[in-house]
Amino acid sequence: MTSTDRTSRDSYYGRPILKEPVWKPEVGLYLFTGGLAGASASLSLAARLTGNRSLARTSSLVAAAAVNVSPLLLVKDLGRPERFLNMLRVFKPTSPMSVGSWLLAVSGAAQSAAATCELLDVLPAVRDGAQACSGLLGPPLATYTAALLSDTAVPVWHEARRELPAVFAASSCASAGAAATLIGNDRATGPARRLALLGAGVELIATDIMERRLGLLGEPYRQGGAGRYARAAKTATAFGLGVTALGRGRLRRAGAALILGGAALQRFAIFEAGKASARDPRYTVAVQKQHVG
Repeated sequence: MTSTDRTSRDSYYGRPILKEPVWKPEVGLYLFTGGLAGASASLSLAARLTGNRSLARTSSLVAAAAVNVSPLLLVKDLGRPERFLNMLRVFKPTSPMSVGSWLLAVSGAAQSAAATCELLDVLPAVRDGAQACSGLLGPPLATYTAALLSDTAVPVWHEARRELPAVFAASSCASAGAAATLIGNDRATGPARRLALLGAGVELIATDIMERRLGLLGEPYRQGGAGRYARAAKTATAFGLGVTALGRGRLRRAGAALILGGAALQRFAIFEAGKASARDPRYTVAVQKQHVG
């Protein structure tokens, strides 16, 4: 029996049961930059509180760059800037999209103020207050997109609702630590390097647990574009973890770059896997049968 024959039995002439998300690739990139921004803001706050001024500055600038790129990516996907602004008209605690929009707006404003004061070396009290605000908002900013994806009917995303927050949190920590290790002062980036290693290790483990528990729904992570992204992400992250842990100088920075790239590829793997699972009615029917059973 061919694949077409099998899907025809599960839906009307094999047509998709769900409408595939219409999000553009910019959303996949936003999943990465949002996580990088949130975790970097929290890393900057932690570094500031422990007296590591060099790491605090580096992470603050990384967070500011990432958090300011994020709304541009969303606007590019939405088509018009006013569509993003319209999401700020009402705050709905029950809506991950509404909560995320406000998180991005408030964190972006606070982190931009902190980074500006850092660059100009002015208003230290304002800098510290703004950094505290963005740092405290960092964890929810880094993980709310997991709740956003899980809240949809897309099989791969919804059924991974238990693991996705852990995967996103670990990936965000890995990317923040790797970015600071890559561009920061070697003598000050020890905590960032340890964060990158911890995040990368947990990311690999949590992703494996997620794919195994998904069973049939884990197929998109092994096939097509999502499969290529997933394999590249795991390879880059695993090699980057080893090189960052054992290397020195430029070699260590190369490892950090691999971890950073692996985190970005992992977000695209999740993004593409969700779209693939929505296109194939077998996955929707499998979930329905599982819940009925």
